[in-house]
Amino acid sequence: MQLYKIRCLYLPVLGFILLLLPIQMLYAQAEPLLLSDVINTGLNNYQSIQAKRNYYNATVAMVQNTRNEYLPNVVGSLQQDFGTVNGQFGPLTGYGALGVSSSGPSNISQSWHAAFGSSYLINTNWEVFTFGRLTSKIKWYQAQANRDSADLTQEQFVQSVRISSAYLNLLIAQRLISTAKANVERVMFVQRAVLARTRSGLNAGVDSSIVNAEVSSAKLALINANNNELQVRNQFAQSINITPTQFVLDTSFFHNIPSELNTTVDVSQNPQVKYYQTRIDVSNQEADYIKKSILPGLNLFGIFQTRGSGFDYDYSPVLNDNYSKNYFTGITPKRMNYATGISIAWNILSPKKISEQVRSQQFLTRAYENEYDLVTTQLKAQLILADEQLQNSLQSYKEVPMQYKAASDAYLQKSVLYKNGLSNIIDVQQALYLLNRAETDLAVSYINVWQALLQKAAASGDFNLLLRQVR
Repeated sequence: MQLYKIRCLYLPVLGFILLLLPIQMLYAQAEPLLLSDVINTGLNNYQSIQAKRNYYNATVAMVQNTRNEYLPNVVGSLQQDFGTVNGQFGPLTGYGALGVSSSGPSNISQSWHAAFGSSYLINTNWEVFTFGRLTSKIKWYQAQANRDSADLTQEQFVQSVRISSAYLNLLIAQRLISTAKANVERVMFVQRAVLARTRSGLNAGVDSSIVNAEVSSAKLALINANNNELQVRNQFAQSINITPTQFVLDTSFFHNIPSELNTTVDVSQNPQVKYYQTRIDVSNQEADYIKKSILPGLNLFGIFQTRGSGFDYDYSPVLNDNYSKNYFTGITPKRMNYATGISIAWNILSPKKISEQVRSQQFLTRAYENEYDLVTTQLKAQLILADEQLQNSLQSYKEVPMQYKAASDAYLQKSVLYKNGLSNIIDVQQALYLLNRAETDLAVSYINVWQALLQKAAASGDFNLLLRQVR
């Protein structure tokens, strides 16, 4: 009879294990998402990175556009019109609208004679020498392109750190679910043993109440672990811009720790620090461009014009009617003129006008330098903190296995003693709690080492310190 009871106690556990086998085989067959692949996916999908890349491409286009300002301006114009040519002595000024530029003899009265006319013009203007003003403008836009490139690199770096952190957090969340499930199974096993001893009168009824409460607590802990995993999973999916699903991750992080913990990369090489340095460079180049914007420009110009008219050279509305309304007569060129020369222009009051602009830009440069110093100081402090956390996590990694072994031994001893009536349910309950905490600490200890290494890589700017040691 006693042997039959023991078999009955183990049958549900065996059935539960057999039920889990297909699920475990399914997960074993699924290819895990490697951290390196996840980072590449996130860098390709994340919207802010795509936006930064477009900002950079826009600035590069502006650099080329500024270089094109070296090219001369060449304007061609063709005009054909029909109208009168009355002239009149007197002052004239235009205001608010285009005027009529007809030319002809002055007459005692209005004449409505009209004919076709034409004007063909080609005009070129080339600023051949700018005294360094255009070169400074190109350098300014190039500095902006460098800034946007550094901003893109910084965004990729920061997002890589976020993705890695979310990946490790999801690993822990999944492992906590496994730990919670294992705890539920242990508590339910104890519950069955307690109920069997209670029914046989070997234990008091209060033991069953205590273990029932422990089962409910374990199940609630499992529900909380599932809720936590849902939130962490959602955050992970957002970091790589994909739809949340059941992710199968690389569990090798629970079986080894980093072998390389040191980096030779200086904080000044951190992509975040480099970005703040490019802001200073842009401000300096802008101040230089503002200073040089007051310089004159040396221009070469040339104009060639031909004109046609239906009015003959000796046309007079009083003496003769030497004009033709024929279209082709009016548009055929008859007179030509050209002009070429060189000019230099300079606004004498420009230095006074832009002096405050230069001063304002210098203050902005100092502000960028202050922010650069702040970021550098913060990253150096974070690097020191990461080193200390890394050493502490290594100590925990070495200590936790001993804690787990002691907790496992204690649980085994207390459960055996309880079955033989040599211990009470409170001792078993305490042993269960210690074992559950030890399992949790064991899983977390590995990830804590990787998280500390990730923090060190983020502070130093050497992200390859992490990538070299993961799949």
